[in-house]
Amino acid sequence: MKHDFNIGDSLFSKFESLFEQHEIPSKTVLLREGEMANKLYLVKKGCLRQWFNKDGKDITFQFFFENQTVASFDSFINNIPSIFSIESIEPGIVYSLSKKDFDNILMEHAHFKDKLLELAFQRFRHYTQLFLSMIKDSPRERYEELQKNHPEILQRVPQHYIASYLGITSVSLSRIRNRK
Repeated sequence: MKHDFNIGDSLFSKFESLFEQHEIPSKTVLLREGEMANKLYLVKKGCLRQWFNKDGKDITFQFFFENQTVASFDSFINNIPSIFSIESIEPGIVYSLSKKDFDNILMEHAHFKDKLLELAFQRFRHYTQLFLSMIKDSPRERYEELQKNHPEILQRVPQHYIASYLGITSVSLSRIRNRK
């Protein structure tokens, strides 16, 4: 999802030496559900997804593309196990920042707390919109909204992840696409 605000650009440019670059193939798990998040990631190239396991089935609930920041923030900030996994969908390059370096940045540069809070509000807004869409919109309406507001997802993400994100099966997604 595109965000109006990007903590990544300002954080990265000011503290570039603290970030570690990783070239990753597709299907690289950066964080597993149940693990403690000890890194924050900035996507330089590629696409990541956040997902959780429900009864043996993975449910995708967010995608991240170039210049976006991703972490299990609840786990990262509160030192609790993550309730979801983070995985690459396509080969890419990510930069990681350790929890220790992140904490030091916040202590030495308090203005980043405001940026972090803004990022948290953006995530909250995204999750609220997703939640309400699952309740009030039909699968077709959810697909049309995705097509209108986030065409990059439809262009770059495999169909089975899109179907999971929309809360439908791949067969249902194919039917919706074929009706157009």
